[in-house]
Amino acid sequence: MRHFSVSTSLLIFYTAVLLRKTVLPHLFTGLPPYHSRFGSYWWIFNIWLLLMLYKDGYSRRFAVWDEIKFLWESAFFSTVAILTLLFVMKRGQEYSRILVGTMFILAIMFLPLIRLRAKKLLYAAGLMRRKVLIIGSGDAARSAYSAITNEPNLGYEVTGFIDDVPAAGKIDHFKVHPGIEKIGRYIKSADIHDVVVAKPDLPKDALVKLINSVQHQVENTLFIPDLGGIAVSGTELRHFFKEQTMIIEIKNNLSQPLNYLVKRLIDYLAGLIVFLSSIPALLVISRLIKKDSPGPAILTQERIGKDGRLFMCYKFRTMYEDAEERLEEILAADPAAKEEWEKYWKLKNDPRITKVGSWLRSSSLDELPQLLNILKGQMSLIGPRPYLPREQVFLDEEGQTILRLPPGITGLWQVSGRSNTDYNFRLAMDSWYVKNWNLWLDVMIVFKTVGVVLNREGAR
Repeated sequence: MRHFSVSTSLLIFYTAVLLRKTVLPHLFTGLPPYHSRFGSYWWIFNIWLLLMLYKDGYSRRFAVWDEIKFLWESAFFSTVAILTLLFVMKRGQEYSRILVGTMFILAIMFLPLIRLRAKKLLYAAGLMRRKVLIIGSGDAARSAYSAITNEPNLGYEVTGFIDDVPAAGKIDHFKVHPGIEKIGRYIKSADIHDVVVAKPDLPKDALVKLINSVQHQVENTLFIPDLGGIAVSGTELRHFFKEQTMIIEIKNNLSQPLNYLVKRLIDYLAGLIVFLSSIPALLVISRLIKKDSPGPAILTQERIGKDGRLFMCYKFRTMYEDAEERLEEILAADPAAKEEWEKYWKLKNDPRITKVGSWLRSSSLDELPQLLNILKGQMSLIGPRPYLPREQVFLDEEGQTILRLPPGITGLWQVSGRSNTDYNFRLAMDSWYVKNWNLWLDVMIVFKTVGVVLNREGAR
């Protein structure tokens, strides 16, 4: 990957030079002509490579969004380092700072796409893949298998499972091999690189003995602790040599006022821009709704906001005016529909939805009026689902966590299956979002939302 990074950096550099020479002079008058040669910029590539080496970017395995974050951070800090050196050495006039800035913009746009695509091709060719053996066959092992298979960018190839549980059967198409004490033989015969220890049910002494034994037989040992339900984003592992003690530091990003202030500023600015640009669409959609069925174009519903405060949420009407009466008749006459409603709080084939309403829901345009709620400070672009007051009793303990942030137009629950997820899963997703909230998580959800809307995944 190091040689690939050099090639990508060269491609970005020459593209930036081409733009600096041919395009930017037409966009910005008064720019001085560009005369520098490639040889005078050799040290820039060293800074990029050294920074990625320092951050272990050539050997670490990243999930897709972690890799994008890493590449963006590397591009940003490399650019800052280059501009700082030019300022300190007073050499700014000898180099094109616009060229450096253009390289940064190109890197943000294309470096993740190129690197992710290159990894996919290398893995498909059987290169750089790592064979993984999973110890365990319970829920933790199945969760580990699902996580690995759903993140192909890691380059992990699960070769099998091993456990002491009698008649463990199969997981997917893999047979669970008996006898953890034989793990050394499996590691050698299958040329295993990494082992995942997913046996949280083992007694402490047996678990420590197993991990210590495996550690010296493979390159990496990945241990899954039995700590589900706590925040994981931004956690750090600290250790104390004398006491041989490990401590997991769990950060509360919401306790930092600056982080939340930045989130709200982005909400207001982005909300204002999108609202002003979508006024024509709002007018056209309102006209279509009124033409399709009688009733108002925009409805207001009472929803639960931050800290449990109630507010009126705006939304395009997607159902007939007598929707509640129709729902009661459907649930009384159709047991299957009643069961579906109790599980999802939605119906897949809902006869209450109008023709225009169906299109609005599948495209998520029914939520466009909620931009007004953002401008009024009642909602956010990204956040938990805006719950109805009658749902308060179902929030239970999760409500104390979920209601710490304002509800959002989109959120983690929406990009994790949208209407295909049951009610408890949505609650879990909203709670996980608040516990692990940071600005990067919001960026990730924005991009995922675009993909979900374009593909119309799970929309009803």
